[in-house]
Amino acid sequence: MRILKAQIEYWNNSAEDNWKTALVLFQNKRYDACLFFCHLAIEKKLKGLAVIKTRESAPMIHDLERLALLAKIEITEEIRIGLKLITQFNIAGRYDDEKFAFYKKCTKEYVEKNLQICKKIFLWLKKLYQ
Repeated sequence: MRILKAQIEYWNNSAEDNWKTALVLFQNKRYDACLFFCHLAIEKKLKGLAVIKTRESAPMIHDLERLALLAKIEITEEIRIGLKLITQFNIAGRYDDEKFAFYKKCTKEYVEKNLQICKKIFLWLKKLYQ
């Protein structure tokens, strides 16, 4: 039980730290990295919720919709679409052949719009911990 509690705390605290990093990256105009860290923050919130629900270690996956299903979270269609979109930020930020195209796509306007989607989901997941 203590091990699971430590895992839940790790995922939750690490998510909070990654969210703060995403906001700093946005302020410093590191737009592609900002969205990558948004994905990390949301992924970690979901992994902590999956541990709470399954009583098992979090799976080593990055697909946010799958993680939400594992955590047995009811999601709206709007949230589902947001999770699918945000999952793309992980792939684009991680793999070299995708990075340059993603970098070019990440204008301030594009990132501001998507940061708001991420923020809405992140804050919603944060409430589920309480």
